[in-house]
Amino acid sequence: MRFLILGPLSITDGSDTAVLQPSKPTVLLAVLLLHANTVVSAEYLQRAIWGEDQPVTARAALHTCVLRLRQLFTRHGVIETPVEAVPGGYRITAGPRALDLIGFRERVGRAEAADTPETELHLLRDALALWQGPLLANVRSDSLHRDEVPRLAEERLRTLERVCRLQLRLGHCSEALVDLWGATREHPGHERFREQLIEALYRTGRQAEALAEYRRVKEYLQDELGVDPSPALQKLQLAVLRGEDLGPATEAQRPGTGVTGPEQRARVTHPAPSLVVPVPGVPSFTGRTAEVAAMVARLTAAESSGESKTVLVSGAPGIGKSALAHHVAHLVRDSFPAGGLLVRMVHPDGMARRPSEVAEEVAAALHGRRPGDRALLVLDDVVDADQVGPLLTAGGGDAAIVTSRRGLASLIATHGGWVHRLSTFDDEDAYRLLLAVLGAERMEAEPEAARRLVAACGHYPLALRIMAARLLTRPGLRLADGVGWLAEDPLARLSLADSPRMSVEHVLGGALGRLDPRLADAFVRIGRLPLKALRAQDCAPGLGMAVPEAESVLERLADAGFLEEGPPGPYRVHDLLRVYARDHAPNELDRTVLRTADRTEKV
Repeated sequence: MRFLILGPLSITDGSDTAVLQPSKPTVLLAVLLLHANTVVSAEYLQRAIWGEDQPVTARAALHTCVLRLRQLFTRHGVIETPVEAVPGGYRITAGPRALDLIGFRERVGRAEAADTPETELHLLRDALALWQGPLLANVRSDSLHRDEVPRLAEERLRTLERVCRLQLRLGHCSEALVDLWGATREHPGHERFREQLIEALYRTGRQAEALAEYRRVKEYLQDELGVDPSPALQKLQLAVLRGEDLGPATEAQRPGTGVTGPEQRARVTHPAPSLVVPVPGVPSFTGRTAEVAAMVARLTAAESSGESKTVLVSGAPGIGKSALAHHVAHLVRDSFPAGGLLVRMVHPDGMARRPSEVAEEVAAALHGRRPGDRALLVLDDVVDADQVGPLLTAGGGDAAIVTSRRGLASLIATHGGWVHRLSTFDDEDAYRLLLAVLGAERMEAEPEAARRLVAACGHYPLALRIMAARLLTRPGLRLADGVGWLAEDPLARLSLADSPRMSVEHVLGGALGRLDPRLADAFVRIGRLPLKALRAQDCAPGLGMAVPEAESVLERLADAGFLEEGPPGPYRVHDLLRVYARDHAPNELDRTVLRTADRTEKV
């Protein structure tokens, strides 16, 4: 078992993850883990759990908390990390495999001793991949969030700052921009991140944007804090204004020359930002038991058996392909000494990346590995077989998990491999996902509402995760109320306010935007037809085409993940995708007519 505190406090066995419910034993566990391998005094524990207004019986109540925590360990099968009573207090003993915080610090320590900047950067990236969201969001302790959480957050910021510094030093300025845009918006007063962002923009030939960023940070500091930018920031701004050379050659400079002004920088061809990083973990992963077991067995046996080293995971947008791939990659990591790399096959704007471009970045990321060490590549969101074929051919002894919305039959035909086509969760897996996030106490209090919530989300993994996150941050909201609220406007409410990209509408819209426009238009038309079973002869009139052409359209939409294949035919549209299609009707009258037709059909 492994404890996760770099995010919501959770316990995982590598297959399932349980996010602990807010409670006093949860606070107790958080404090012990934050101070793992040291004795934590009873007085400190009492202050963390009850604050300054402790009950008279605090010492006895602490003992009861310890008993409840041990019972929790028993329920979750925690054996190797007991809560020890020692003179003066309590202690938990844990190593890097049992606690993510220790694993994070161990990787950072190894990075400090690395013999090359490239190795240091890889180890730091690997360390940052352990962070999984808001720190200890389910731990209710004022003193913990006042004293401990900021200290942990500062460790992460220092590590991210080192990553960006290394990227700039190695000339990966475009790659640094990906991290720095997010860091500066999340921490607007952090001047070092702002300085690195301005430098990265300038070195990639974006002088005007660099100056605009300086104006933004200056305005923020003066309005919010009443101070001017630091001397380092002011000096950098002056260098940008003058078009000065900032130092050693980077990707924004040609070998043997200095950057002397915007005219020269304008002639530089800039590489795309690196989208090759260590594979991140998946909090609260549940379900897909058969797929997980099969993928683990195939990836770990491929080297000795001579079988194909490629596993394809395909399915609709938001169906959980990436989560499954990342989860399996972590389970088999001991079989791949060279590590696991997440290789994003599209740019942030959804455009496909060139195979040659990706191959160069993968080669750079694996530079310096020991001979014979195998790597696992997670080639995420592949657009077509041509894009990924050369990478598999060049991989040698490496293995790959390929995720794609498309079936990629030609890839399997030419390179071999195993295919897992994902569909929506069944009742049990959908319920278990909510249970892992919301906890047994909340789910068991409203079992019928929990089942209705599963149905309202259409058993769709992305929708379930979004609703679970919404409910987790609103512990006072009843599940039944959440179901009613969701039913009023599913698309608008299956989203997270602090992460606009985390929404069903955004994911489906982005996927639809990558289709051929004629195919995208056909999907919207098909989704608006009041038909539960889709056959070419029934759809052809609504599409304005002959039956053979309609049959081809249905097949291509199914291959792209927008239709569910019947075993065998006809095709079906998932309820959420149907709602999306109908809400994108050309006018309000059309939507009203279609909803009326749908209600009539159900009657």
